[in-house]
Amino acid sequence: MYRYEGLLIHESHDDEGIIEVIERKGVRSLHFGSHPRQSSMLLTDPYKLELEYVQAMTSWLLFKPTLDDDVLIVGLGGGSLTKHLLHHFPDCRLKAVEYRKSVVKIARSHFGLPLDSRLKIIVDDGGDYVRQHAEPYREHYSLLFIDAFDHEGMASSICNEAFFDACKALLKKSGILVINLWGGTNNPEFQQVSQWIARVFDWQTLFLPVRDRGNIIALAFNEYSPVFSVKELRTHALALEQHYQIDFPAFLKDFKKHNASTFNQVIKP
Repeated sequence: MYRYEGLLIHESHDDEGIIEVIERKGVRSLHFGSHPRQSSMLLTDPYKLELEYVQAMTSWLLFKPTLDDDVLIVGLGGGSLTKHLLHHFPDCRLKAVEYRKSVVKIARSHFGLPLDSRLKIIVDDGGDYVRQHAEPYREHYSLLFIDAFDHEGMASSICNEAFFDACKALLKKSGILVINLWGGTNNPEFQQVSQWIARVFDWQTLFLPVRDRGNIIALAFNEYSPVFSVKELRTHALALEQHYQIDFPAFLKDFKKHNASTFNQVIKP
């Protein structure tokens, strides 16, 4: 059976709705009953980040040279970002929170999410989990990734300022929040969420529109001290591009283009 211009290889249902796995032109994708892809994997290179917005979520590497401690991921999906971190950073420890147990099963069975002692998966509402653990895990995480969407849009439990207060509390002083937002700068939900993030993180924020897509990746820095100058970042971006086969120089160019008022807060003069 064909769906979304591809071959349907799995279909199941849970309390939240439909889960579909589609293959098209050597790419396997996760869908939640609608055309947008929740996750994608290149079958011949399962650790490569296939979707442009997930590649853009690696832009934190421009600002944090190493990763050897704890990371929290809210929204597992097919596990692309989680696999990327496990593959490239052997000393990191990951905790991933996913609302749908059936999605975790699909990530394991169809998208190659490994069983790994460095990865703990928690089935819970991501917004509730973050708020409930803000105090017991205060200043615990170096990175916090948020990619929590259903078939209708961003999960409602993360659309409030208290959630971002809790995110800030969970992050180490040098920590970075990386969040996938949707809808473009004219979208009211994006405008509201971006205001919350900017206010909570004292305007130490950068927004990265994904080229030719509706996604915007936001980076928020927790009491961040700039590490690199623009010149150093350009050199760093070229090295990252060569290592990961991801266009980090374009990320740097777009950060500078779209963040005139905040760029100099996270870059050394």
